[in-house]
Amino acid sequence: MSFNKRKTPELVMGVRNLAALKACKKNADAVYFSVDRFSLRSRAQEISAEKLSDFVDEIHKKGMKGYLAVNSVIYPDDIEELEEVLECAACANVDAVIAWDPATIVKAAEKGLKIHISTQANVSNKLTAEFYRSLGASRVVLARELSLEQIKEIKNDTSIEIETFIHGAVCQAISGRCYISAYMLGRSGNCGDCTQPCRWEWTLHSDNGAVVDLKGKYLLSAKDLCMIEHIPELIEAGIDAFKVEGRLRNPGYTATVAECYRQAIDSFNKGKYDMKTILSLKERMALEYNRGFSTGFYFGHPGPDSLAYAHDMNASPVKREAVGVITNFYPKRSAAAVRLLEQGLEIGDNIIIEGNTTYLEQEVKSMIHEGESTISVDRGCEIGLEVKETVRRNDRVFKIKR
Repeated sequence: MSFNKRKTPELVMGVRNLAALKACKKNADAVYFSVDRFSLRSRAQEISAEKLSDFVDEIHKKGMKGYLAVNSVIYPDDIEELEEVLECAACANVDAVIAWDPATIVKAAEKGLKIHISTQANVSNKLTAEFYRSLGASRVVLARELSLEQIKEIKNDTSIEIETFIHGAVCQAISGRCYISAYMLGRSGNCGDCTQPCRWEWTLHSDNGAVVDLKGKYLLSAKDLCMIEHIPELIEAGIDAFKVEGRLRNPGYTATVAECYRQAIDSFNKGKYDMKTILSLKERMALEYNRGFSTGFYFGHPGPDSLAYAHDMNASPVKREAVGVITNFYPKRSAAAVRLLEQGLEIGDNIIIEGNTTYLEQEVKSMIHEGESTISVDRGCEIGLEVKETVRRNDRVFKIKR
């Protein structure tokens, strides 16, 4: 089917706070996020249920839709608190709740909330998609284990909106339904507290008890999904929304990935999609945190090339190293006080200042130590640092190493 008969898919970015929201506001159509309970990202604690209305207001002011993830397992003791969170969601006018546990679906429907079915439901066929539509869902986020041909088939045979992941971390388990972390450390991935044991360096034993030398390889760590080279096929498949994983990644990652996919989608829309430009966008994204890139299950079952054997976490040549913390900000001087806790700074260093509402990249151009200008300051000192935008107390400072 030609592109002009397809609507432009919605670009949906994961965010955890105002800083990430600001980072993608020019390029995303919608964001998904969680409060401090009932999501698969328990470390995303910045948005409380009490602050949910203010956060959703900010999303809507920026012209985007906001989807609240309430996609953890719900246990008997959780029902009352679940009711409270969903009531907050209704009062905040969230655009949809992302859910899969039937308890959440039932309670969200009772409150008149729009429902998107999480990838945790592992929706893999048209009958399952239609089942959730019969429950009142308006969209399903399909299982990540589907091929593009299977996605097309489901889309053609259902009337519900289809959303698929196009970029970000990939879990070894079926659509994230994993019990390794819970079994080993008592921290359940299905309740948002995964310790990511699949990213660890494991020891392999043969049947006779001999230890196999893996030479530092990571046998279970999957590469990140990256589909920017296949935007035309995805759009022509009729997918309604493109989802980017990465709620826990830094706002710089969010900004870059959102901008790159927006350019790719818009260039196809204008008939200007060319592989040279797309590969340059992919190279840009490779400078952000990543584990290497693959196309997941879109074109068949992933093989050895889809595993990040050589890296425990980050394959990017660009590294973020902790430096210190902001202790004060002086707006009239465009300066901040910084305590250098982890390492020193020098003029010319590239840094990032990051917090719940802050994201700033800049070069170190001016520093004051003990009342005097300086070009280099060691760890343990407190300095005055020239900054080009507002920063806040307790924001963290990172040095960028290329």
